[in-house]
Parts: sequence; structure tokens; C-alpha cells
Amino acid sequence: MSDKEKGPSQASQLVALARAGYDLVMSEDGRPYGVRRRGPNIALPLRGKAGLRAQLARQFTDASGGQVPSSSALTDAMAVLEGMAMATDPVPVHLRVAGGPDQIVLDLGTADGRCVIVTADGWSVHSRSPVLFRRSGAMSPMPEPAHSDGDGLAMLRGLVNMDDPTFHQLAAWLVAAWVPHIPHPVLTFKGEQGTGKSKTAQMVINLVDPSAATKRSQPRDVKTWATQAFNSWALCLDNVSTIAPWLSDTLCKAVTGDGIIDRALYTDDDVVVLSFRRVLAMTTIDAGALAGDLAERIFMLDLQLISEDQRRTEQELDRRFEADRPAILAALLDLLAKVLNRLPSIHLDRMPRMADFACVLAAVDAVQGWSTLETYIASANNVAADALEGDPFGSAVVAFIQQHGQWSGTAGQLLEQVPPPDGYHPKWPKDATRASGQLKRLAPILRSVGVMFDDTARSADHYRHRLISLKAPSDIGCKTASTASVASTTPSDLRNLVDAEGNASVHTASTQRPQGRLVDAVDADVDTTGPPVSTRSNASELPKHPVVDAVDAVDAGLQPISGDHLLCPHCDRPMDPALTAAGALAHPECHPSK
Repeated sequence: MSDKEKGPSQASQLVALARAGYDLVMSEDGRPYGVRRRGPNIALPLRGKAGLRAQLARQFTDASGGQVPSSSALTDAMAVLEGMAMATDPVPVHLRVAGGPDQIVLDLGTADGRCVIVTADGWSVHSRSPVLFRRSGAMSPMPEPAHSDGDGLAMLRGLVNMDDPTFHQLAAWLVAAWVPHIPHPVLTFKGEQGTGKSKTAQMVINLVDPSAATKRSQPRDVKTWATQAFNSWALCLDNVSTIAPWLSDTLCKAVTGDGIIDRALYTDDDVVVLSFRRVLAMTTIDAGALAGDLAERIFMLDLQLISEDQRRTEQELDRRFEADRPAILAALLDLLAKVLNRLPSIHLDRMPRMADFACVLAAVDAVQGWSTLETYIASANNVAADALEGDPFGSAVVAFIQQHGQWSGTAGQLLEQVPPPDGYHPKWPKDATRASGQLKRLAPILRSVGVMFDDTARSADHYRHRLISLKAPSDIGCKTASTASVASTTPSDLRNLVDAEGNASVHTASTQRPQGRLVDAVDADVDTTGPPVSTRSNASELPKHPVVDAVDAVDAGLQPISGDHLLCPHCDRPMDPALTAAGALAHPECHPSK
């Protein structure tokens, strides 16, 4: 019998089955999928467990009376289908949640493809999703939300170990976790052993994105992390004690949106892209392990110790959680719908770092009458202080500026002015380049405690050196401690620098002192308990102080080189120290009026 009489090959039959029942699409990150035309709107990967390959193998066996397709036939068919998918325009493929300001779609993860659609008018369960979702092995089905006789939020309140203000923050974060188009701060449960951090985190993640592995250890490298994050909308890192720099950077990127390119399996030059923005949580005892940039993306909740007469078994908590979860989900979706209705009218006078998330908190407060936004901003300042305490160099710089009020120079000069405690510290920057980079990373936290950092100026020697300017606000006084003692001081009381509005202030035992030229006054042995020293009128009566003069020059629009030497703002040539001492701000020939 000829090949033509034998009929189509197994690979051809598999392709025909796929074309008859599936649409072949390519996701925006370059991955091919098959979508069943009559069925759940779920994107099936061409290969892998529970993918299109396995579905076609089953359908072929059913249609052929039990004949099993060969592995080579399946491989050939997948190659053809992948080519068909590549010929289409990319489409968005979502994981667990999708949507925008007007409508949010939540995938329940069930085999029949049901979903919840939330709008400003309310929410409802639908049999087929209007958007395309993908599934992963890390996902578990979510129970269908349903109202009950009790209050779902009150049920959740009875399951967690926290006071009312902290619970309000948790409820607001849970609502925001289903808003996919905004960055979400990392929900961090902090407390000593026995406060129920891990169990609380497990319940929270199982509300947002159920999984059989809700709590995970810290990944060992970026690729491991990318695989975990690509397959889950919400993740929790449990018992975090220290965070490696690469993981800190990676978590920051996952908050705002990250993408990782890796070589495709079994290829030499083809690549795959893992792109994601995720909802993250973690548990920790010591928040001092947080790096500066990650600290600004933390949503910290403190848990209290559970007494022995109030402690419950995990089995009891699990039974109650499973029984109450449909009602809790319904209550959270009710609140989400009200937030979507209120968000368009929310306008904040002052935008914090996580501005979109702050708007959601403001909407929750407007609906519920809570104060989660105010509490979040105040808590963020405390987290910044905790993170700064864990950085010896940043702590020493803050203490140094508390003493001097302001400073300007190169990173190398700063290292000379602020030596490490006891002459050595393993986390101390080893050179000027590392010191400058570390200050840049700490800049947001330094601002939160009232120390302004700027490194935009350059020195006059062919602009080879970057000049750093550190300055405290006018309500920070200068202390008379020596530089050596300042360097060994840790700012355990940094939270006292931050008031409810995030502004820095230092209060002495007697009165609050302005900065001015107090450094010069101390050098001249002038009594600093009297009236403030003027920054200009008394300058000629006090000894010249190169550091303060350089910063004053920056205030006047000049660029300092070092000490009293300045650059003329018109010709960029160095100024004569005698001219600057006489009050000149520019060369007479460049600007005679000066």
C-alpha cells in the first residue's frame, strides 16, 4: 500500500484536531498557547503537564479507538502549531486577576473557568471569563464568594492577631491586592516568635491567590525567583532574617513590574521572557535587614504576642478559615466594588512614594471611615528608621549631619570625615565609589529622617569629581559631639526625628535650635544657648569654616570645588578666595553689578 493510501499521518491528524477545536495565540511575552473555542477561556501552553499536547493526545486516543500517538508525532504537531501561533498578533494573557480602573476580573481557578467580575456597581460570578487567563501548577481553586448571615470582615478579624487599626490596614491591602494595574507594597508581618506571623500570612495569601505552597523560603538565585513569581500572582517569603542585595533589588522590581530574559530550553540563541508585577508578603522578626530601597516599598504590620489562654490550634484555625472564606471573599469584593466607585473622585494633596496604592487606601478610608492612609505614612517612616538602624554607614552619616547641620565635598572626603566605628565594620563602604552608591540607595530614607542628599554638582578640575551635598532642614539643631564619637553612634532614636507628617525635627532638653552657622559658633567657642546665629550678618565675626561656606555657596547658586574655592556661575572659572570672603558671588568682569 502506498503512503497516500495509508491516510494522513498521526502528526497531521493531531494538527487537524487542534485546528478544529482550538485557537492558536501568542502571548505578549512570546509564549504560544491554545485556547478552546467552546469552553473555558483558558490559555493552554503547547507543552507541559495539562497543556495542549496532553489534551490532543487524549483526544486522538478517544477518536482512534484507543490508538496512542507516538512521541515523534506529538513533537512534530507541536512544532506546526507553534508556527501557527507565531503568525498571530500577540494578545494579553493574565494570571489570576486582570482588568483596569473600571472592571476587574478574578479567575476562580476552577476547571470550568468561572470568574468574578467586579465593577463600581458591584460584583457577580460568570461562567466564562471575558479575558484570557493562564493557569499554573502553583495555583489552587478559589471557593465561590457567597454572602452569609454574618459580617465577612468581622469573621476575618476574628482569625487574625492584631488590633483594629492594624486590621483595617490589612483589609485595605487585601482589597488593593486585586487591583492589578498598580504597584503593591510588600506586606510584612513583624513580631517575635509566637505572634502568629506565618499562619496569618498563609491565610492572607490564600484569600488573594490560593496555592498549595503559600509560604516559601527565600530563593537561592534570580532564576529560581523568576520561576516562582511567574507562576503565582501572590507569594509569601517566610521567616526572612537577612535579604541579599540581589534579592532586595529583585523584590523591588517585582513590586513595580519586572522582566527577566533567559535562554530557552534546548536552544543556543533563542530566549524566553518572564515578565511580571506581583503581590508580595513576608514574615520577619527584624526589619533592620531591609535595604533602603526595599524599605520604601514595605507595608509593615506589627503582631502582638498571643497569650497561652488565647492560642488556638492550626487545625481549628484551618477549619474556621475554610468555613468562613466564602463570606470573607464576598465582603472583600463588596469593599473592592465600593473602592472602584470612589477612586475617580480621590485626589491627594501630597503623594507618597507608592502613590497609586495610597489612592486605594484613601478610597477605603472614604468608604469605611478608617484612617489607613495616615497610619501607612506614619508606619513607613518607622520602617525607614528601622532600615537605617541596620545600615552603619547611613546611621553615622545621619549622626554626622545632626552635629554639623550641613556638609559638602567628595565621597572620599566624607569617608575621611566619618570613619567606621572601632576603625572597621564589615558593611562599611570600602572606597569612595561604594560610599557614593550607598548614599544614593539611602537617599529616600535619609530624606525621611530630614537629611537631604544631592550629588549633581561637579568639581572644577575637568569635572572629574562628583560633589556630595548633605543638609539637614532648618529645624534640626547641631550637636557639639566630636566626629569620632558621631561615627560610632547608632540612631536608635531616629523615629523621634520624624513627626506625623514625615518632617524631621530634633528637640534638645532646653529648646529647638535652628541650623545657621552653629558649627562656626561652636568652633569659636560661642554660647549656642542664646539667640540663633545669623547665617550672613555674623559671618565676618566668626572663623571661616570651609565645609559650611561650601554649602552656603550652593545655596547662593555657586558650585563648590573644595573648602572656600568656588566656581563662578557665569564662566565656570575658580573664584579667588579673597573675593568670596568679601561676599562676591561672581567675577566682577563677568557680572559687574555683583
